[in-house]
Amino acid sequence: MRTLLKNGTLIDYQTNIFEKYDILIQDDKIVKIQKDMQEIADKIIDCTNLYIMPGMIDIHCHLREPGFEHKETIETGAKSAVAGGFTTICPMPNTKPTPDSAIILQKIIDEGKRVNLCNILPYASVTKGEKGEELVDFEELKKAGAIAFSDDGMPVVNSNIMRQAIIMADKLGTYVASHCEEKSVAKGAINAGRIAEELGVEGVLPEAEEIMAAREIVISETNNVRAHICHISTQTTKNMVRDAKKRGVKITCETCPHYFTFTVDEVKKSGVNAKMNPPLREEKDRQAIIEGLKEGTIDCIITDHAPHAEDEKAQGLSKAPNGIIGFETALPAEIMNLVDTGDIGYLDLVRLTSFTPAKILKIDKGTIEEGKIADITIFNPNEEYIYTKEMIVSKSKNSPFIGKKLKGKVKYTIVNGKIVYQDKE
Repeated sequence: MRTLLKNGTLIDYQTNIFEKYDILIQDDKIVKIQKDMQEIADKIIDCTNLYIMPGMIDIHCHLREPGFEHKETIETGAKSAVAGGFTTICPMPNTKPTPDSAIILQKIIDEGKRVNLCNILPYASVTKGEKGEELVDFEELKKAGAIAFSDDGMPVVNSNIMRQAIIMADKLGTYVASHCEEKSVAKGAINAGRIAEELGVEGVLPEAEEIMAAREIVISETNNVRAHICHISTQTTKNMVRDAKKRGVKITCETCPHYFTFTVDEVKKSGVNAKMNPPLREEKDRQAIIEGLKEGTIDCIITDHAPHAEDEKAQGLSKAPNGIIGFETALPAEIMNLVDTGDIGYLDLVRLTSFTPAKILKIDKGTIEEGKIADITIFNPNEEYIYTKEMIVSKSKNSPFIGKKLKGKVKYTIVNGKIVYQDKE
């Protein structure tokens, strides 16, 4: 099977290309990249006015299966992911049962292969049952296919256990992704401050994230090992990571589109669909996250795609579960709130969404070059539309972007040379 992408603008961070090229794909690989290509192909895609980038990689999402299939399944989650332009996704292990053994992990891997839409590389948990008490068999799970380790959704409270985990994962050439939440100061529904007081709900202190992030930096620095901080949301966390990196600490971190798009004020508009963990913060934090992405402190953007059923989210701010869906709105949020504002260019967008995520995972992806596997996202950077509930591909509909005008639309997603998503227009 030969597919030819014609007249598109190629954006590739690795080769520093941001100009018009044609791309020939044969079976699962990119075989030729050149201008004005005249090749016979089984399928020709006219990419006039479209941008072509390496397939987006989400190193932190939730697919809910096994155990919470009423929220999302591996299949519905994968459909949502490719609709958003993602070619590789890494589901977190807060499922039931949690993938704390090779048998459970293998079932997730097998279901991902059966669905056969995008590359699904699951995390294994750090502790058995995500209880924070007993470490899993890291070596067994790594051999079974765990991309990395996390107890995301639950912090590993015991510092000695977390220290052992980070050191062990580093020895195996992988990492622990830390959900930074100091439970003793984390109680609450939304960010502590004026909006929480106005709405009469308990507020989550920013120190809940910052105290734990400081701990992981200390473990990483003292032991000269790699550690990864999940979904950073505050100015202080960003500054700590920046300063640690300047000292040569092997720390990496991520953030989500909602932390550079919204502030806690969005709760007044979107209610429970603006409730997540960590919560939306203040404008100074939003600006700090943008600065962190610009300066390279924050390594990549993830979605933290977290589907919940409508009846669960309908319980009100205090009781509703944390989290929003994110696959289908990530790219437009990035275009509107980072690129269009002049904070970053498209090459840096590729760095944050494809190139660096591949480096963190140590997989041979994140670039468009001859000889590489054809994982490709094709999008219209200028297409505007109102995001409606009816458009959502995910099984759950919990999004603060519903009803808002978005800019940037995925037109095709190609995984292993196969078109797995095409915009219906």
